[in-house]
Amino acid sequence: MSVYILVVDDEPDVEALFRQQFRRDLRAGRFLMEFASSAPAALARAVEIEDATLILILSDINMPGMSGLEMLPIVRSAHPDVPVIMITAYGDAETKRKALASGAADLLTKPIDFAALRQEIDTRLEQAA
Repeated sequence: MSVYILVVDDEPDVEALFRQQFRRDLRAGRFLMEFASSAPAALARAVEIEDATLILILSDINMPGMSGLEMLPIVRSAHPDVPVIMITAYGDAETKRKALASGAADLLTKPIDFAALRQEIDTRLEQAA
């Protein structure tokens, strides 16, 4: 069984950053990471991941077109068991309230604490096993 994490961010350097941070896990096959550069692309990719287990979605909030907050209720409706963690450079209380009220499991601020994110991923992997 393949286990996927979907990362949604419009900034092109995010994929390289995540691949570098999780290179050992990816090389060892602990999970696969898919990347989408927009909310519509992420929604389409989430539907395509049928033969695998999608265990986590990490999404930037501020993206052109559809924002992460606009995508959140759609993806939660399609995948109610998949937690979505929102990522933002603006970690103010109102942004966090909106994200959590819309169904986000958590809100991470940039720069991302990859040690905390790794713990979250490990928890999701244990639950999927």
